[in-house]
Amino acid sequence: MLSIKKYAAIDIGSNAVRLLISNIIEQKGRPVQFKKNSLVRVPIRLGADVFIKNKISKENTARILDTMLAFKLLMKSHKVVKYKACATSAMRESDNGAKVVEAVLKHAGIKIDVIDGEEEAAIIAATDLNKFIEPNKIYLYVDVGGGSTEFTVIDHGKQVISRSFKIGTVRLLNDMVRKETWQELQTWIGDNTKVYDKIEVIGSGGNINKIFKISGKAMGKPLTYFYMTSYYNTLQSYSYEERITELDLNQDRADVIIPAMRIYMSAMKWSGAKNIYVPKIGLADGIIKSIYYDTVSSNTQ
Repeated sequence: MLSIKKYAAIDIGSNAVRLLISNIIEQKGRPVQFKKNSLVRVPIRLGADVFIKNKISKENTARILDTMLAFKLLMKSHKVVKYKACATSAMRESDNGAKVVEAVLKHAGIKIDVIDGEEEAAIIAATDLNKFIEPNKIYLYVDVGGGSTEFTVIDHGKQVISRSFKIGTVRLLNDMVRKETWQELQTWIGDNTKVYDKIEVIGSGGNINKIFKISGKAMGKPLTYFYMTSYYNTLQSYSYEERITELDLNQDRADVIIPAMRIYMSAMKWSGAKNIYVPKIGLADGIIKSIYYDTVSSNTQ
């Protein structure tokens, strides 16, 4: 007996807003499959408002309302049976975030959960990482966002410790990360990885996915620290305009890609990792899985 349902995840980040629609394929005697059906990304840079002025602007509030209404209609067209919307650091830290959440519910009928950094790290880490990792290795999992970055140490397939730091691409672009925060991160990575002889980094987020695609590497093969530093230097040798016209980067990617690389490279350097693996997973994938497993557990109680 084959059952296919559609679930959706809405990820309201500091750099972009995403709608992921996935097919949930269930067949008796086989493990459940999560297959991406559609992904829509809208670059509403909420963090640029919030990290500077502490509130979401009228313009971006209007854009969020329009986007959420469009997402609602797309979910209806796709016949999505369940969805979950999560907002991260920009919405969490904005003075008018609660009002925007209320307006979205009223205007589009979408309920938004504003989650903290630790919950965000837990949702991301709960994705099917085991598909991508070798059970006998140690990893530092790094998910770079616009407002914060989540770090998780994975030892032989088990999550040892997770932490969220207010170091994100939009914050760095606007020079809003204090030196002390970088030092705190360096200490945390050092303290939690020094006991291991060898460690690899797993990177997730739109920027590392783009870097991996540009590299031409086969899926499952890592990027080396040497490649990362070389490409970082290449990017810096181009102006913002040249990154768009000559390197073919989207305008909302061409600026944040450099601070994103800085975060990944710092994580590699401070943990002593020579490689970074890019499995193409993130918060939206984690949300889809959390909807499914919450549904399964509530049905079996």
